[in-house]
Amino acid sequence: MTFAALDLARMQFAFTVGFHIVFPAFSIGLASYLAVLDGLWNLTGRSVYRDLFDYWKKIFALNFGMGVVSGLVLSYQFGTNWSVFSDKAGPVVGPLMGYEVLTAFFLEAGFLGVMLFGEGRISPKLRLFASCMVAFGTALSALWITAVNSWMQTPAGYGVNEAGQFIPLDWFAVIFNPSFPYRFVHMVLAAYLTTAFAVGGVAALHLLRGAGTPAVRTMFSMALWMAALVAPVQIFVGDEHGLNTLKYQPAKIAAMEGHFESGSGKPLILFGWPDAQTRKVDYAVEIPHLGSLILTHQWNGFLRGLDAWPREAWPPVAIPFWSFRLMVGIGFAMFGLGLWSLFARLRGALFTDRWLQRAALALGPAGFVAILAGWTTTEVGRQPYTIYGLLTTAQSASPVGAPALVASLATFVVVYLTLFGAGIYYMAKAMNRPPEPHESGDLGGGPLRASGITPAQQAGAGR
Repeated sequence: MTFAALDLARMQFAFTVGFHIVFPAFSIGLASYLAVLDGLWNLTGRSVYRDLFDYWKKIFALNFGMGVVSGLVLSYQFGTNWSVFSDKAGPVVGPLMGYEVLTAFFLEAGFLGVMLFGEGRISPKLRLFASCMVAFGTALSALWITAVNSWMQTPAGYGVNEAGQFIPLDWFAVIFNPSFPYRFVHMVLAAYLTTAFAVGGVAALHLLRGAGTPAVRTMFSMALWMAALVAPVQIFVGDEHGLNTLKYQPAKIAAMEGHFESGSGKPLILFGWPDAQTRKVDYAVEIPHLGSLILTHQWNGFLRGLDAWPREAWPPVAIPFWSFRLMVGIGFAMFGLGLWSLFARLRGALFTDRWLQRAALALGPAGFVAILAGWTTTEVGRQPYTIYGLLTTAQSASPVGAPALVASLATFVVVYLTLFGAGIYYMAKAMNRPPEPHESGDLGGGPLRASGITPAQQAGAGR
């Protein structure tokens, strides 16, 4: 099998960004979780929150480092493999990515050291402030990066100069483009759910092993509260996001739904095999009219199929069709586990229901899979464009030969699997051990917790 240079460039970017995206997503959720744990410890003085904070902060530090390293590579690829895109879109995309570094990354990196190594050196309240700033920085980073991607999906607030470059005319319209609010909320909630199920999966593992310590029970309970509360909200936000995509990227929706022909009262195709050559979905399992009802809120609502666009403007159909179903299926599985956990709480069986714990363990990595599936749906569904409707992927590529791309892709695969494989192994190894109680019991390292003195009282005593 031979690949053109464009195909190889796309494969390389997909491979590297696929590795990268899971680390920042985990950082966003885990940073907020750490801030909550630090806040609860300061508020209640319960050592279980401190134990969980110190347990997860080590994993966060390793994950954060891998996110930074994997992200650096993407910037270089814009210059090596996608130089035409960088030239055309640089006046818009460049400043937004620069703002992410100057605001979010510097904020995260600056307070990260305080959060990780401030114990015994600063007051508990100051470290709580640092934890909150790290969490805020990760969310701010998501805002800028989502703004970049959303502008490429639904460009707004731009003009074109004499050199054919896209230039910003209204920065507010550029940042808060039509799809930005939906993508940003959807991404942040996905990060929270990913973290909740990762935490819940780790807790379930230790509960099944019989290590039902207060720390393990607490993080299992907190994770399932997040699942029960956020999963239904995410389903609602996802529906709103889909309606926005139908308005601004209808060809993507047609590919995701497997609709080759326009018509009214379109079915919801649950499963099947889309064939772009025959323009139909083979072996389709469908529910009549439900596709129109979901997307138009009308029983016989009209939906455009892929026949409304020239064949060269179609995205690849099979990939977004299946990745979308994988993402949605995982979302409803998360929702189901959240409901299950509520019933278990009512029965007082949250920590004794072994089947619930097995299900939580099985869904532990599901959030990462859902994020990758969602990213695949978004990016492949945007094809054949890098900037939707304005600049095609073929027009965006650098004049680089296939042999050079083969060599660099092979190098990336070897280095990434070795480097990040080792990092993921050590993260998994850390998760394989249950949280351990502290010998002292306070952020300052002294024996005050044993006498019942809270962090706030400790800080006052220090003054």
